[in-house]
Amino acid sequence: MNKLMKSFLFAGLSALVIVTGCAKQSGGAGTEATQTIGDQVKHEIIGIDPGAGIMKSTDQALKDYDLKDWKLVEGSGAAMTAALDKAYKDKKPIIITGWTPHWMFGKYDLKYLKDPKNVYGGDEQIHTVVRNGLKQDEPSAYALLDKFEWTPEDMAKVMVAIQDGKKPEEAAAEWVKDNAAKVDEWSKDIPKADGKKLKLAYVAWDSEIASTNVVKNVLETKLGYKVDMLQVEAGPMWAGVSNGDADAIVAAWLPTTHKDYYEKYKGKFEDLGPNLNGTKIGLVVPSYMDIDSIEDLKTK
Repeated sequence: MNKLMKSFLFAGLSALVIVTGCAKQSGGAGTEATQTIGDQVKHEIIGIDPGAGIMKSTDQALKDYDLKDWKLVEGSGAAMTAALDKAYKDKKPIIITGWTPHWMFGKYDLKYLKDPKNVYGGDEQIHTVVRNGLKQDEPSAYALLDKFEWTPEDMAKVMVAIQDGKKPEEAAAEWVKDNAAKVDEWSKDIPKADGKKLKLAYVAWDSEIASTNVVKNVLETKLGYKVDMLQVEAGPMWAGVSNGDADAIVAAWLPTTHKDYYEKYKGKFEDLGPNLNGTKIGLVVPSYMDIDSIEDLKTK
C-alpha cells in the first residue's frame, strides 16, 4: 500500500470516528433524541393543589390511558407556572395541568394535548353559586351576582395586569374603571347596601383571583358592601357556600372540574348560572414539543 493510499485510509477512518462520536453524543442511548417523552420528563406531569378538579381528572386520565408509569406531581398554581417558565426558557420538555383563561397562554406558545377519550370533557363554564337564603337576606348582593357576566378577554386583562406586578385589588379597580358601562349594567337599579358585610370564597387560581377581586370591587364601590375574601381550596370553598360560612363564589368550574363538589352539595346552594363561557382544562405542553395527544405518552 503506497503512502497516498495510506493517507486516504487514515483520513477516512478519522472521519468515521468523528461522525460516530457525534451520533453517539446527539442520538445515543439515554439522550433526548432517543428517549421517549416519558423519559424526558421523568414520567411526571406537573400539577397544582391536590383538591383541584383538574387533578382528579388527571388521575382518571392516567388510568383511562393506561399510563401506569406516570406520576402526577402535586403543588400549586404558582409552582406549576414557575416550572413551566424554567423549562420554556431552556426549551426543555414539560407537561403540566393547564386551563384557560390563564395568563400563561398569552406569555408562552402552548398547546393542549388531544384527549380522544374525553376524560377532561369539552369546554366548560364558570358559574356563580350562592348560599341558600341569600336572595332573602341580601337581595342587592344577590341581584348583582346574578347579573355578573364577562368574557375570557375581560378576565385575561386583569390576570395579565396582576402578572405584570399590580396587586389584585389594583388590577381589579383599573378594569372596573376602564369598563364602566359594563359594570353599570351589573349594578343598574339595585338598591345600596349601606355597609352590610359579605363573604366571597375563592381558590387561589389566577382566574379566580381576578374574578373575585372584580366582584368585590363592584359590590363595595357600587352597592356599599364590605366584602371579605376567603382564600381556600376547592373542597372548603364548596363546603363554605353550602353551609353558609361564605355568601357566594364566582369560581365554580362546571360541568367537569367541580362536578364532584356540585353533586356532593346539591340542594345546599343556589346556582345562578355561568358568569363566563369558553373555559377549558387538560394537559398542556409547549408548542415546540413533538407531541399532540395524551395517547402519545404511551409511545415506547
